[in-house]
Amino acid sequence: MAEITLTAMAHSYHKNPQGPEDYAIRQLDHVWEKGGAYALLGPSGCGKSTMLNIISGLLAPSEGQVLFDGKPVNHLSPRERNIAQVFQFPVVYDSMTVFDNLAFPLRNSGVPKARIRERVVEIAQVLELEPLLKRKARNLSADEKQKVSMGRGLVREDVSAILFDEPLTVIDPQLKWRLRRKLKQIHEQFDITMIYVTHDQLEASTFADRIAVMYEGRIVQFGTPTELFENPNHTFVGFFIGSPGMNLLPVTRYEGGVQCGEVRFPLPPGLLARLDGSDNLKLGIRPEFLQVVAPGPDASPATVEDVEDLGTYQIVTVRLADQAIKVRLPEDQAVTQGQILHLHFPEQWVKVYRDEYLVEDSP
Repeated sequence: MAEITLTAMAHSYHKNPQGPEDYAIRQLDHVWEKGGAYALLGPSGCGKSTMLNIISGLLAPSEGQVLFDGKPVNHLSPRERNIAQVFQFPVVYDSMTVFDNLAFPLRNSGVPKARIRERVVEIAQVLELEPLLKRKARNLSADEKQKVSMGRGLVREDVSAILFDEPLTVIDPQLKWRLRRKLKQIHEQFDITMIYVTHDQLEASTFADRIAVMYEGRIVQFGTPTELFENPNHTFVGFFIGSPGMNLLPVTRYEGGVQCGEVRFPLPPGLLARLDGSDNLKLGIRPEFLQVVAPGPDASPATVEDVEDLGTYQIVTVRLADQAIKVRLPEDQAVTQGQILHLHFPEQWVKVYRDEYLVEDSP
């Protein structure tokens, strides 16, 4: 396994890029530490697969360097980098047995026969493929084929890293959770550097120790699932993480803080000073952190527009200062359309964004 460092790396599919909008990945520096379980999370078209293919060597970056353990590898092929990559759709040899599919990478590397058998059986046990070892791959279901494809990436012991490009797309939803847990167990058992590309926040948070969130060719935040949820560094992270995502209210400054319509939010002087020079200001708070309280000076009245009963809780849409926001409430709290709720915004959960990035008070 290797530490993977991206230095001043950028990539464009245009021959002569004229500006940032021409780049699939805008210039960035990033480190994937040795032995980590990481997710690369973001919507379609944000640059996730491009980054993965640059790390693996399937694609050469337009600018910058890729380093494995401090050594440049831009000129090396995926084989020379000792990278294993598992793709969105299973790549298996239909005419081979499951055993031969799993053994194939080891035979190519000249591993002794006895060790091949040991390793294949070990990985087959982990992926619950042992009963299928003698079966031809053409006779497998889609999810079984994908497990074989993943097994071929995991079977090698000399890999620098294993890269997963949305590997559970073709898997039955009921099996996805089990396979994610299997991958997590494999990481803990073998201590392999793993990078898992997905657009699904649940997949990312159940697999990875740390998540890199990509947006428009940039990594806008890199952190634990808890950090991304509780302290999103960018409005996109706030919106993309969580169900529903963070409420984001456009605000303007007043002498003691910011306001949305007539609703005012006092801010510390240090934080307020850091908002100078921009008209793009937003206040964010997650639906889970809004509180319904009795009328009072710290409560803002809002009108209920819609109630979604989700069984164990409710998502209530309210109108506050002409903005629609979401509030998460217990299932047993009676709420009706047209009702007035008084909302309290707890100070520790209110986030302020300047030009889409989080602004925090000076220490």
